[in-house]
Order: sequence, then C-alpha cells, then structure tokens
Amino acid sequence: MTSDLLSALGMVLTATLVALTGLALLAAWQMRRPVRGGSILFPDPVATAFLFDGDRLIDATPAARSLLPAGEDSRARAGLLLRLGPVFPGLARQIEDLPISGNVLLKSAPDVQPQVVMQGEHVGGLTRLTLIANAPDNPTARKTTIEAHEITQDGAAHVALQHELLGQREILARSPVLMWREAADGQVIWANHAYLIRATALLPDGADLSWPLPVLFPKTDPTGRHPARIKLQMQSGAEWFELTRVPAGDNVLHYAVSANSAVRAETALREFMQTLTKTFADLPIGLAIFDRSRILQLFNPALADLTALAPDFLISRPTLSAVLDAMRAKAMIPEPKDYRSWRKQVMRVEEEASSGLFEETWSLPGGQTYRVIGRPHPNGALAFMFEDISTEMTRTRRYRADLELGQSVIDAVEEAVAVFSQGGQLVMSNLAYAQLWRHDPAVMLSDAGIGTLCAWWRLHSAPSLLWDDATDFVASLGERTPWEGEVRLLDGRLIGCKFRPLTGGATLITFRAKVATVGVLRLERSLMTA
Repeated sequence: MTSDLLSALGMVLTATLVALTGLALLAAWQMRRPVRGGSILFPDPVATAFLFDGDRLIDATPAARSLLPAGEDSRARAGLLLRLGPVFPGLARQIEDLPISGNVLLKSAPDVQPQVVMQGEHVGGLTRLTLIANAPDNPTARKTTIEAHEITQDGAAHVALQHELLGQREILARSPVLMWREAADGQVIWANHAYLIRATALLPDGADLSWPLPVLFPKTDPTGRHPARIKLQMQSGAEWFELTRVPAGDNVLHYAVSANSAVRAETALREFMQTLTKTFADLPIGLAIFDRSRILQLFNPALADLTALAPDFLISRPTLSAVLDAMRAKAMIPEPKDYRSWRKQVMRVEEEASSGLFEETWSLPGGQTYRVIGRPHPNGALAFMFEDISTEMTRTRRYRADLELGQSVIDAVEEAVAVFSQGGQLVMSNLAYAQLWRHDPAVMLSDAGIGTLCAWWRLHSAPSLLWDDATDFVASLGERTPWEGEVRLLDGRLIGCKFRPLTGGATLITFRAKVATVGVLRLERSLMTA
C-alpha cells in the first residue's frame, strides 16, 4: 500500500516538473521572438515611414502617424508637406518630381539638430517616405544605414516634433495677442511674451517679476465665451482689450486682443452721432430715419412738433406704417376717400421713397402745408423730411393774388399797356393791348422780347422809324427820358405811343388810338393814295 502511494506521488511530481519545464521553454522562446508591428507593409514598427497613393495615406507606422493630423488620411500628404516643409527645404518640389526620379534623399536644414534624412521612393505607383535620424554625412554610409536599420529611427519623429514645438514657441513669443493660462484658484501658471511685457511694465520701481505671475485683468464671468471689453491702465495710457476665456480641463485659457482701434472708432462714431443729434435738434425740419425693416431708428424734436406725435411713441421705435397710421389719426396726413386707398398711398410712399422719387406737398385739414421728401439711404434705410411751408405757401398765394389783382387792374385800363423787364422781356400786358395788336403775348411769353414784338408792330403798321427808337430805349441801361410818338395802323387808325422808364430798368409802353376829324382823315387818306 505504501509503495503504491509513493509510486503515484512520484508520477504526479514528474508530470508537474515536465509541465513547468514546457512553460519555461515556451516563455523563453516567446521572449526571443522578434516584435511585430501593427502594419503588414512596414515590418519595423519603430521606423518613421509613410506610404501614399497620390495624396491619400495608405499606411504608416505608429511613429509616423504621430506627425499627421487625426482623420485627414485623404489629404495626409499635403498636411505632411506643410508640417515638414520647414525641416526639409525644397521638400514639395522633390516629392512632385519623385515619379520621374524614382528615389530621393533629402537632408534637413542646418539649424535642425540632430540632423534628419528623408528617403523618398516611388514604386508601383505608390510613394514611400522614410525619416532617419542621426544619419552620417557619407551618402554611401547613409544608404547602408538606411538599408540596415542600424539606428534608432523613432528619433526622426522626435526631431520633427521638436522643430514644430520650437516654431510654435516662437509664434507665441512674437504674438501681439496676450495669452495666459489660469489655474482653478485664479493663479496665472503660464503666460506668453506679450503678457509678460505688460506685467513687467506695471511692476513698482525696483521690483522684479516673480512667481506666481501677477493677474492683469479682473476675473470675468466663467461661463461667458463672448469677448469682454476690458481696460488695462498702463503708464503710457489706457489700453483696451477684447478678453476671451476658453475652459481647458481644470484650467482656463485667456486671450486678450487689442481693441484700441475699435474703441477709437466707437468714440469717434459716438462723438459724430452726438454732433448730428445736436444739429438735428436745432433743425426746423422734422427728420425720421427708418432702417431696412422700416423701424424708426432716429428722429429729432422737430418731428414730434410737426407730426403731433408723442415723444414716448417715437422712442418706442414704431414701424413706418405705425407712424403714418398715428399721423392719420391726428389728421396730420391728407385724408383719402377710403381706407383702402389710404393703405395704397402708404405703400406708394414707401416704394417711391425707396427709389428716391417721393416728394409731395400735403395740405392738411388744419390749414398747414407740409413738404414731405423721402430719400433712400445705404443698406436699405429710408429717411423722411417734413417741412412746414405754410408761411411760404401763404406768401406765394398772396403774391399770386397780388399778381392777379394787378392784372385785373391793368385789364381795366383803356390804354394798351406793355411792360418790359430790364433785359427787354415782356412781363405784363393787358386786354386792351391784345385787342389793339390782335395777339396775346401770354401765348408766346417765352419769346416775347422787345425785338420780336417790334417786328410784330412794324408788320401791322405803316413804315416808321419809331420802332427802332423803341428797341433802343428798352435796351438802354443808363438814365432815360420819357418820350412819345405816333404810328398809323394798316386800318388807318392813328396810335399815340408813350415810353416811360420804370424802377429797376423796366419800361412801360402805352398805346392809345387818337380820334381825328373827318377833314383830316380825308386829307390823310388822299395823301396815302397819291
């Protein structure tokens, strides 16, 4: 029994030793097995290599993918050339010529340390690019090194990333935009050169910039992403910045863009608007400016006075239709026959004003007379001007009435009257003149000069030198002496003519028919027939 137990225990121990020995051999074999990469086209996963079909990325090693933007396989080659262009001068041209040359070796720029070499190959329509770091200067040795892979090739990606990092640091150092990072407690844990310059300028005399960095701007709304306008008072004067906050994990990134130009422009615009407002406030003409949506944006006090609209109503920014409706309710618009025609009139006002054609004279029920002008402005805006011309219209009507009265008076005069201006133009005649000379000068008033009328008079009278003297008298500019003369019409009537100077260089000519005795008429008639 004891021997059986010992025999079974020996067999168990033997089997255990055999299993352990097998596991040890398997582990040793796996440890000696070479590491395989994730790409079947690149057996060495440590290398920095790319495979392109045109601009599209076919495959790349992990070290190579770290140089490419994520999700840009369709434009990966363009992105790679943009990233490695500063490292390898002439890279884009060499890659474009690669289908012709078939193979190219490019050395990095002299300022890139350590030196990097790029090998380009074009095989079977595909482009293969490989980066090698620390390559020797001998081309033969470099080629051997490339083929043998005797160097640590992940250093090439490190050099490219380091070169890009230096470029980004230079960009941040030379950027005019203030950039800094704040921790959760509000302390500045990083800042660029522009921020440090302002921080140093605000230090007291003799003080040095120390850690933590001073906070230049007050804390703004942590939830706001829209730029906030903040003033930084420097010794040379105030500087304005547009501050933008971007959360980045537990920290917050800040960007302060100079807003001095915007502040100056806004200040100039505000001062200009104040000047315009003061000017508009003193204008006797009512001004209303509507935007492209026909909402009232600007008006002056004269508008409220002329339209009888309450300032509170105008301040509420009503629409153009609402303003016209309110004016109609206060009888400040000529009342149409019906509401439909009124609405059509409102639409016509807007359309004609938009095209710059609207200009009307409104005779209001209250007796006032307004001149209303609509003019388009840039960006679809519309401006209306309301001018009270009641006094002007009254004066015009009175002047017109005086002219009509004066015309009625001279029409009642029995003598034929013709009045000429200083320039020899007929300005007035009466009914007796039209009956005597058988024509109405009003019909040809634009051409009724002394020369034209003298020709008419000469045509309808016997030959006489009086008309030449009349022309000279009317056209004379010096002092003139009244004189008289006679002419005989073709029907035998004898006409007495009187020429009188008037104020302002005008001339008055009157014609009166003379009554002759029978004997005189017979004598004159016989002389004319002889």
